[in-house]
Amino acid sequence: MSVILDEKNIATAIYTVNRHAKTAIDNKPLYELKKLTIDKLLAENKARKVGLHFVRNPKHSQQQSSVLIQYADYYFHMIPVKEDFKNLPHLGHLDDSYRNPIRKMNLKMAKQLLTEYIGPHLIVKKSPKQPVVSTKSYMKEHRYKRTMKSYLDR
Repeated sequence: MSVILDEKNIATAIYTVNRHAKTAIDNKPLYELKKLTIDKLLAENKARKVGLHFVRNPKHSQQQSSVLIQYADYYFHMIPVKEDFKNLPHLGHLDDSYRNPIRKMNLKMAKQLLTEYIGPHLIVKKSPKQPVVSTKSYMKEHRYKRTMKSYLDR
């Protein structure tokens, strides 16, 4: 099933991925997909940076800012780069009266659409779990060598 890559669908897909990333256990791939998509939209001049907002719950109780980005009829936040502080106006605190439009899209479909848009070669893959160091064969070979109770027993 192919989805049309129009402005409304891409914006809805970013919104869906962002919404799921906020509650996901492993949210890094979702936030990376959002970031890569918005970066491409900014490079193509389809999205624009509006300004800076204070982060509502900053880490370590230090004041932080995020970049407000407008694409279609949605607004998103991203981590700012150094130039953003020089070039963008600071808008203060978030406006709680504004909400993005609520449109439903399946997460799988949203990820597929954004992957098609940015290209599959740019997607961050999950890192495989590290293999366990103490395997059974290792334990069998070395179980008799562990009879020392301290380093003085040598």
